[in-house]
Amino acid sequence: MSEFFVHGFNTLGHGLIGYIIPFLFVLTIVVFFHELGHFLVARWAGVKVLTFSLGFGPELAGFNDRHGTRWKISAVPLGGYVKFFGDESEASTPSSEALANMTEEERRDSFHHKKVGPRAAIVAAGPIANFLLAIVIFTCLFTFLGKPSTTARVDQVEAGSPAAAAGFQTGDVVVAIDGTKIDSFSDMQRIVGVRAGEQLTFTVKRGDSTVQLHGTPQLKEVKDPFGNMHRLGVLGITRKTTAGDVTTERVDPATAAWLGVKETWFVIDRTLSYIGGVFTGREAADQVGGPLRIAQISGQVATIGVAALVHLAAVLSISIGLLNLFPVPLLDGGHLLFYAVEAVRGRPLSERAQEMGFRIGLALVLMLMVFATYNDILHLAAS
Repeated sequence: MSEFFVHGFNTLGHGLIGYIIPFLFVLTIVVFFHELGHFLVARWAGVKVLTFSLGFGPELAGFNDRHGTRWKISAVPLGGYVKFFGDESEASTPSSEALANMTEEERRDSFHHKKVGPRAAIVAAGPIANFLLAIVIFTCLFTFLGKPSTTARVDQVEAGSPAAAAGFQTGDVVVAIDGTKIDSFSDMQRIVGVRAGEQLTFTVKRGDSTVQLHGTPQLKEVKDPFGNMHRLGVLGITRKTTAGDVTTERVDPATAAWLGVKETWFVIDRTLSYIGGVFTGREAADQVGGPLRIAQISGQVATIGVAALVHLAAVLSISIGLLNLFPVPLLDGGHLLFYAVEAVRGRPLSERAQEMGFRIGLALVLMLMVFATYNDILHLAAS
């Protein structure tokens, strides 16, 4: 084995020790609220819930509530599931024989005997709960910690950069991009970072006057404070932070909630833009990560503080919510696709069609997991 891979796997082994607890903390929060969404709407719809599990595989600990639901923690902490009455498996696939032999009383408690509307609501509740969790987390962070802000001032312009070509000068303050108000340097970085290759119009305050500049961010690899590489749009502008530059704006709960919604939408928009970029060739698929990458990032972020780790939980919650809405059988979005077809046809797809769909969905999910894990190993080996 080459020295490169020996170093990589040593990094993996030693690093994961410090990553496990933050990783489990983040993932458990996200999975719990996702499954809680399914659980609560199922109870509301009159569906009997047999199992609420955090993790897969053998049970480590659990209890039964007064409604007969088994709440448990399982050995493999990489997800979770809610199993309804009438389900044959954790993926909510039914057994036609079992459903056909149910009594009238049992049918009232069965998930698969509910009308398509309640079933769709139960399935959609998981991803929706993920988005709501993110909004709540962001709202709490803005409410209790405030909104940090640094003036979008230009302290240095890199020679030969897009900023230099656009005519930026030292001392300029960016106040708007394409008409969107800029309140801080990070606001500008966010917009520029996701608009590589697009011409942007910058409204700049220069002394006592206001000028319009036109610049096109360049796609470059940027290293974050932990050494991770990211492909982002850059202008070639530097902001030097000095004492007193960073201010924290206190916001009321209503404003914090609105900022939480905007932050959630930003993550959704950025994620969808990246996925679209992968399919069109504008983005590289090597940024797709799996459990190992999440564990590494969780450990790194945990060194900053609890607030940063909770912020990561919100971002991960959004990602998992979006992933589950993809129209792939086995995921929530696949179930919703089947229910949409059922609503149009007036009857569900045949059992064979659904079985084939779930097999294809399982194959796609497994391929995605293998690809993500492969990327994780390459990333860790190179770090």
